[in-house]
Amino acid sequence: VQLQASGGGLVQPGGSLRLSCAASGFTLNDYSIGWFRQAPGKEREGVSCVSSSDGATYYADSVKGRFTSSRDNAKNTVYLQMNSLKPEDTAVYYCAAYRGTYCPDASGMDYWGKGTLVTVSS
Repeated sequence: VQLQASGGGLVQPGGSLRLSCAASGFTLNDYSIGWFRQAPGKEREGVSCVSSSDGATYYADSVKGRFTSSRDNAKNTVYLQMNSLKPEDTAVYYCAAYRGTYCPDASGMDYWGKGTLVTVSS
């Protein structure tokens, strides 16, 4: 069972990136998938989650209206589209999976992928 996050990089403020979270060894559709991030010197925080039950999505207030999470079941992949990026979005981003119908916090997640670094800077 593996999760692999990818798509990070360096982007200027106001720019966009799309992160991918690909699963192997299990079907992502059976899991709620969360995106988390950790900035240097800060605690890990939840960014977004898409529920397995009905595909409902949840976002942290700091990213509402700018980030969108979606699933592609055929590719067994979840995406995080990040628009209007700000320097404060700079962090290592992780995806995580929970075998259930709701979105727990980080301590409740079953599987974690390695992070991908997003740097927003001019």
